[in-house]
Amino acid sequence: MAPVTVIYVLMILSFFQHKTLFSTSLASGQPDVGDALRLHNVLWITKHESRVILSWNNNLTKEETDMYTVKYILSYKFFNTTHEKKERLQEKKKIIHLELHSGFNAKVKTQLFAKETEDVIKESDWTEFTYKAPPVYIQNLSCIIYNISFFNCTWHIKAEAPEYIQVFFSYRHVGKDFECQQYIKNAREKNIGCHMKEIYFQPSRKISLTITVRDLSNNSRELSYYKAFIPQTIEKLNPPINVSVSLENRSIKIHWKPPPTIGSASSKCFFYQVKITDHKVVDVTAETYEYPFQKPANKCAAQVRAKKEVCMRNKIWSEWSEPVFIYDEKTLDITLFLSLTLFCSMIFLGVLLICACRRYKCLEVIIMPVPYPSDNIKTWLAADDIHHQIQMAVQLEMDSEITLGIPAEDGDENIQQQRCQKETG
Repeated sequence: MAPVTVIYVLMILSFFQHKTLFSTSLASGQPDVGDALRLHNVLWITKHESRVILSWNNNLTKEETDMYTVKYILSYKFFNTTHEKKERLQEKKKIIHLELHSGFNAKVKTQLFAKETEDVIKESDWTEFTYKAPPVYIQNLSCIIYNISFFNCTWHIKAEAPEYIQVFFSYRHVGKDFECQQYIKNAREKNIGCHMKEIYFQPSRKISLTITVRDLSNNSRELSYYKAFIPQTIEKLNPPINVSVSLENRSIKIHWKPPPTIGSASSKCFFYQVKITDHKVVDVTAETYEYPFQKPANKCAAQVRAKKEVCMRNKIWSEWSEPVFIYDEKTLDITLFLSLTLFCSMIFLGVLLICACRRYKCLEVIIMPVPYPSDNIKTWLAADDIHHQIQMAVQLEMDSEITLGIPAEDGDENIQQQRCQKETG
C-alpha cells in the first residue's frame, strides 16, 4: 500500500473569541450574519505513484449535516506557478496529479447552505496545507502525434540535476506498455527525447507516460514522473488536402477537404484558418471560404491550415497547405484572348499553306522521285572504277617488290611491262 501521511491541523477557537462571517441572501440581497464555526479541521494526503489524494474532515454534528447542505471550497497552486485552481466540491477529497511539479500549497473552506434557498448560512476559515514532493530534474515536457502514427516526446534536464543520471521513457496505452524505440540525445549523451513510429492510438483512451530518472552511479536510486494525455489533444494534423481556388464575380472562392486524423473525421470537429496574399488571416469553420476581391493584384496565393477545436480542444495548428495561385480577371482575359488569337492564326496559316501548295503544285515538286542515271554516265563511272583498281594493284605490286629485295634490272623490266599493260588497258 502507498504510504499515508496524516497531518492534523487543529483550529481551536476560544469561547470568548467571536468572528463575524457574511453570506449573501439570494432572495433579499441583504447580508446575513452568523457565528463562526468552531471546527477541528483535519487534512491528510495519500501518495500514489502518479498522484496525490488530498483528504479532509470536520467536526460537524449529524444535526448540522442534516439541516444544511455542506460544500467545500478547495484552492491549490503548484510550486513555481502563478495559476491558482479553485473548485467547489461536495466530497471530502481531491485527486491532484503532480506530473512534473515538486509540490503544492492547498487550502480548504467549509460552507453550509440552506436547503430551501441554497443561500450561504455559515462558512469556516481556510485550513491550509503544504505538500513537498521529491526533487524533479526534468522540465518542459512536450509530446506530439503527427502523420497519424508518429509519436514524439521531448524534455529538458535541469541544470541542478546530478551529473550521473540518465532519463528513460515509456508509456501505457489500452492496457499495454511500450518502451521508447529511439532516444534523442544531447551533446552529453543524455536522453532528452523519444521518437516512435508506427504507433496506433485509440483516440478516447489516455496515454500514460512514465519518465524515470535513474542514477547510473547507484542503480537502486531512481525517481519517476508521470503525465497523461488524450491522443486527440496532442495530435498535429497534416495540412488540409485538395485545396483549390477560383475567381468568380470578383470574389475568391476557396475549397478544401479536412486532413486525416486519429479521431473523429466529422466536418464539424475541424477549425480552419485561411491566408490570402496581402490580407489578414481569417478563422473559418466550414470547408469553403469566399472573399470579395475588390482590388486584386495580378497574382495572389491562398493557403489553409487546420486543427481540432470543437469535438476535442487542441491548440496545435497544422502546417500551412501549399500555396495555390490565382490571377486577376483582367490578366486571365488577356491571356485567354492571346491564346485564342495565336491558335486561330496558326490554323489560318496552315490552311493558306495547303491552298498555295495545291495551286502551284508544290507537293509534286517535293515528292518527285530522283531519276536513274543514263547509260553513258554508268559506263563512265565503271571505267573510272576499273582505272582506280589498276592503280591500286600496281601500287601494291611495287610495294611487294621493294619488300622482297628484287634487283634493279628486273625492277625496270617490270615497270616497262606495267606501262605496256596500262597502255593496252
